[in-house]
Amino acid sequence: MITYAPVQHDPAAIAKYVALFAACFPGADKYNNAYLTWLYQDNPDGHVIGFDAWDGDVLAAHYVTIPAMANIGGEVVRVALSLNTATHPNYQGKGLFTKLAEMTYEAARDMGIDAVYGVANANSTPGFIRKLGFQLVEPLKAQVGIGGVLRSPSDQAVGQFERVHSAASLKWRCANPENPIYARRNGKTLEFFAPSVKPWLPAYAEIPTLDSNSLDLKPPPMMQPLRLFMGLVPQNVPRRGAYMEIPNRLKPSPLNFIYRSLSGRVPKLEPGSVAFSFLDFDAY
Repeated sequence: MITYAPVQHDPAAIAKYVALFAACFPGADKYNNAYLTWLYQDNPDGHVIGFDAWDGDVLAAHYVTIPAMANIGGEVVRVALSLNTATHPNYQGKGLFTKLAEMTYEAARDMGIDAVYGVANANSTPGFIRKLGFQLVEPLKAQVGIGGVLRSPSDQAVGQFERVHSAASLKWRCANPENPIYARRNGKTLEFFAPSVKPWLPAYAEIPTLDSNSLDLKPPPMMQPLRLFMGLVPQNVPRRGAYMEIPNRLKPSPLNFIYRSLSGRVPKLEPGSVAFSFLDFDAY
């Protein structure tokens, strides 16, 4: 008989999740104790929110979101980023993911979470839309170029959806044990760089400078002229720099920004209204 319980983040629970990910994704060594502890327990915006499915003592399936802050429709609210999902090979095809996801969203709503967002590939997007009521807002742009992305830091706060980062959340985000992020100040902008698929092509993001004295910024060891921008810029925001779209045939898997309102306050987002970068999800 399958039973359900909220996700935990103590060392014993983390060890069980590591074992489940190893069974589901052989060779994906990203899901280790250090990474899951950082992701599930250390996030200053809140501990992980999710549910597990158990068959006796066997962990059959697992799904989580992590809390964050975002400006939606001009108001700063709590949101959740849809992240890790895993179903043991012996329990696939039984609808466990859908059950866990709906339980997670109900719990998140009760905790004051306004909306859930995520990034889904071509294979997983239809399930989120048809089974879980998500909106496919628009595909992420994958662009290669030089220079910054926005004309001025104040342009970041335009659109219906953008993540809001505190100094504490940025410090935590940069401390990803699997892929540490480098950062530097450039005038009124904080620039972030993460190793990506090519050593000569770092992923790039920028946000307005805030009180970042506690960030302990670690500048990139070597500045490369080319940068990868993976994200979205509202269509009414002036761009700077010179960036060119990567053709779909050259992308490992085109990614989609998906969104579901839990409060109903902003039920849908308009395409071209989202500010988003690699800092706001778990690509790097």
